[in-house]
Amino acid sequence: MATKLSKRVAQSREGLDRNKQYALEEAVSLLKERANAKFDETIEVAMNLGVDPRHADQMVRGVVNLPNGTGRTVRVAVFAKGDKADEAKAAGADLVGAEDLVEAVQKGEINFDRCIATPDMMPLVGRLGKVLGPRGLMPNPKVGTVTADVAAAVKASKGGAVEFRVEKAGIVHAGVGKVSFDANAIAENVRAFADAVIKAKPAGAKGNYVKRVALTSTMGPGLKIDASTLSAS
Repeated sequence: MATKLSKRVAQSREGLDRNKQYALEEAVSLLKERANAKFDETIEVAMNLGVDPRHADQMVRGVVNLPNGTGRTVRVAVFAKGDKADEAKAAGADLVGAEDLVEAVQKGEINFDRCIATPDMMPLVGRLGKVLGPRGLMPNPKVGTVTADVAAAVKASKGGAVEFRVEKAGIVHAGVGKVSFDANAIAENVRAFADAVIKAKPAGAKGNYVKRVALTSTMGPGLKIDASTLSAS
C-alpha cells in the first residue's frame, strides 16, 4: 500500500517546479489534471500572512461566501427557541434546540460542522466555550453566527459560507471547492477567499501582509501561487 501511495504521489508531482510561483489558473488546471484519488478531492488554499496572532491587533478572522459553494455537505446546528427555532428548521438546519442541545453537546454529541445561535441564547451557549471553542465552532457575532436572522445564516452556511481564522504560525487556510468543479469556478472561489482575507487585514499588521500563497488538493501536490494573480482583472 505504501508503494502504491508513493507511486501516486510521485506521478502527481512529476514535471512540477517546486520553486515556481504559478499563476492561479495554471495551478488550478494542474491540480485538476493530476487528481487521481478515487474520491472527489478538496481544493485547499493556504495563505501565510505577515501577522503575529498572539497580539490582539494582529488577529485575522472573518467569513466569506464562496460564489460557487464548497462542494461539501455542511451540517448546521442552531441554538434557538420559539419562532426562531421554527425559522431555522424551515431554512434547513440539521439540529435545532436550546437546553436539550446544550446537554447533548456537553455529553460530547457534536454532530455538526457549523453552529449558529440567536443573541438571547448566548448566556446558555456560553457554557459550551470549552467544548466548542477548541473546535472553532463557538458562535461569534463577528462571523455572523450570532444573529437574529437565523434563516439567512443557515442558508449561507449551507450554501458556501466559509469561516477563517489565522493560526499561531500566521497561516489561514480553507477548502475552496472540489476538483470536479469547473476550473473557473475554483479560481473564482480562491479569489473570493483571498479578497476576504486581504480585506480583514488588521490594524497591527506591518510590512508585507500576504507573504506566501499555496494551492493543493487532498492527495495532490502543493503549488506556490503568484499572489499578483489573485486579484480579478
